[in-house]
Amino acid sequence: MSALTSPLPTAPGPLPAAPGRPAGLARDLRWLLRLHRPTLYVWAALVVVLAAALLWLAGPLTDASADAWRDYNACRDGGRCSYYQDAILRYKDVYSYTTVALTALPFLVAAWSGAALIGRELESGTAHLAWTQGVSPARWLAVKLAAPAVLVAAGTGLLVWLHHRAWSAADGRVDTAKSWYDGLTLHANGPTTVGFALAGLGCGALAGLLWRRALPALATGLVATVAVRVLVDRLMPHLWAADTVVTPLSRGPGGVGITVDEGIITSTGAHAPLPHCPPDDAVHGCTATYAKADAVGFFHTYHPAAHYWPLQLSTTAVLLALVALLAVIAFRLLGRSTRGAARGRRTAGAGRGRQGRRTAATRRTGVAA
Repeated sequence: MSALTSPLPTAPGPLPAAPGRPAGLARDLRWLLRLHRPTLYVWAALVVVLAAALLWLAGPLTDASADAWRDYNACRDGGRCSYYQDAILRYKDVYSYTTVALTALPFLVAAWSGAALIGRELESGTAHLAWTQGVSPARWLAVKLAAPAVLVAAGTGLLVWLHHRAWSAADGRVDTAKSWYDGLTLHANGPTTVGFALAGLGCGALAGLLWRRALPALATGLVATVAVRVLVDRLMPHLWAADTVVTPLSRGPGGVGITVDEGIITSTGAHAPLPHCPPDDAVHGCTATYAKADAVGFFHTYHPAAHYWPLQLSTTAVLLALVALLAVIAFRLLGRSTRGAARGRRTAGAGRGRQGRRTAATRRTGVAA
């Protein structure tokens, strides 16, 4: 009787509607920022500190150093010299520290991207938890790459602009200021640093997807970013047509900038590498060495200051193309791994279903017997 009077089971109600694209994206961004809030604070603090140092460098430090150099140059002819040496040294130290810090940013981004952004979440299962909450793996990775890319590009771009501003303030005023083609200054002053930072983000993310563990992904992301930096440095001078200047032996090599090639010109017009000049001939201007090599002049293939922006923009374009390639590989790798995992789960579920049906049939056969 109780069975007859018990309430009938009701049909399950309709599932809640899936959130729209803007609402889902906002939720994913909130989740990402909440999960990596300490890193966001560290990045913001790093940008603020470096920006303050570069503003100080472009203003009071440059002015004080320029005044000290003017006083020093005014008393070179003799007599007692009075100049503020600490201002010169302080400018040099702050410039070196900020330039090195800006150069290191892409490697820090690569380490964080591989270890924390991707590797640790796959290792701890946080990513799989998100995939069971209605977030597809592709959207998960898209948010993981897009939001940090915006923050990294904005912060690095601001610092690059401030660094270029500080360098320009000292150009021609501070005698020890770095030249525009100095190895670290060349990239710290231009958008290539932003490209390196985004490449570091891509290298770290791809390493995280490959290893699915934090520490191996950190190491691999760093090594890959270092390789990108070295290769791009070697490629950069060849991305734009260089100028060649020819000078006689009496004047020495000419042209100042990024050297692509240099050497001697023989009497036949052939270009040859610079011959080794022994110390005993160096005191005589290497005249015997050049005469033995049949040299009549020098050639120097280089990039002058006018090529600065063509080199910067072409190199940045190469880096952005590399970033796009890394993103495509990352999405394909994630799709392949998640499809394999889903196929394995379906196979395991089908096996359990068949086993359950065989067990049920065995039970019915036993009851009938």
